[in-house]
Amino acid sequence: MKSGFDAFEAVIGLEVHAQLLTRTKLFCGCPASFGNEPNTNVCPVCLGLPGSLPALNREAAGKAVLLGLALDCSISRRSVFARKNYFYPDCPKNYQISMYEKPICSGGVFRLGEEGKTIGIERIHLEEDAGKLIHGDGGSSLVDFNRCGVPLLEIVTRPDLRSGRDAAEFLSGLRRLMRYLGICDGNMEEGSIRCDVNVSIRERGSSSLGTRTEIKNLNSMKAVEAGIEFEIERQAKLISSGGVVSQVTSCWDAGMRRLVPMRSKEEEQDYRYFPEPDLPPLLIDDMTICKAVLRLQELPDPRRRRFQEEYGLSPYDSAVLTAEKGVADYFEKAATVSRNPKTICNWVMREVLGEMKRTGIPAERFPVLPESLARLVELVEEGAVSGRAATEVFLEMSATGCTAEEGIKRLGLEQISSPETLAQYVDAVVLENPDVVERYRKGEIKLLAFLVGEVMKKSEGRADPRAAGEMLAARL
Repeated sequence: MKSGFDAFEAVIGLEVHAQLLTRTKLFCGCPASFGNEPNTNVCPVCLGLPGSLPALNREAAGKAVLLGLALDCSISRRSVFARKNYFYPDCPKNYQISMYEKPICSGGVFRLGEEGKTIGIERIHLEEDAGKLIHGDGGSSLVDFNRCGVPLLEIVTRPDLRSGRDAAEFLSGLRRLMRYLGICDGNMEEGSIRCDVNVSIRERGSSSLGTRTEIKNLNSMKAVEAGIEFEIERQAKLISSGGVVSQVTSCWDAGMRRLVPMRSKEEEQDYRYFPEPDLPPLLIDDMTICKAVLRLQELPDPRRRRFQEEYGLSPYDSAVLTAEKGVADYFEKAATVSRNPKTICNWVMREVLGEMKRTGIPAERFPVLPESLARLVELVEEGAVSGRAATEVFLEMSATGCTAEEGIKRLGLEQISSPETLAQYVDAVVLENPDVVERYRKGEIKLLAFLVGEVMKKSEGRADPRAAGEMLAARL
């Protein structure tokens, strides 16, 4: 908030909808894949046709338990599905199967940032997604029902956030956690994670809550931060001028950088929740919880701290390497077979991540295996190839999947370290640069680096720079 509104404090809660990584939908066998032709991944169940009956995808329930355990939630052994009634063109049944009174998970915590600020998790529950409206010119709209019935987790926080930046940081951390656990792919541009935000303001230091407004369907960290900050400032201006905040639901127009009112905000009673008559209660047994516990691997924040302690990495480098589980696994496999994990870190941060970004190939399918990268670094340290030439070898390995030795041989980049061959380059450089040699002999020692560079040019980067420098110093 701007300084003129320092008398106010924001109170923010999030409702995050994350699409689960399951092969089929929540209550039927239709594919839950993204990008298919409109209205092809549908059946009588997800379209809500008369006589069709839902059947629960148990894999989705297991993923809900997994996230709940990762967030220190209490796991309910008995949950009940409910019908959430609303009338909208993308909801063919005119209700959504969700959970209301008895969610699967409740009472968890998420620790935000280095300071470990605690954000309470109110509840986590399963629900089905609605369809998608595609708005055209002239006010017409089309409906794609492929997304109907896709399994979602709704993660509801307590109103513990105080700024748009905190909210974006929370969402980023939650996304990273779900990707680590294999729960959600986190592709926000495809709608895999969407966020509704509840915002109110109050006088700083007050314990009361102001009137909440809602921002719907934010699908990027930038939109979350910008939308919240806009709404905080709007409410502060309104109250400061004697106005009253009304409950309203808005959407964020990123192009215009403003909120567009949609409708008055619904309350729980507007949805007329009642137990879903076609589904029995969801019972979570010991086996489901045991399977989830076994899948709880080292989470991002503990792993980031361990990388700093075990491998001596900086906070920044360890944060980058642990942002994606695949990258963290890749680094650690290479580091465990290398004598210098910090050098491996530099290679992963620069060459590996750069090539992954350029090609779009994830760490799990990257053609340069971690062991092959460690071997390339080892060859540089042994003097078999120069650091400059090793970059070319890495690109060859990435393009063809060859080993480090094969790449060096194919490109003819074996490092020259034999005294006889080096002497030819050194003698040539000394003869071609008499003025530089004379200045060096008069005390301009830093010119040795220039002469070594000339040797490297003549050898096309293959000369051993350390040996070349020693030989030049001896000659001069």
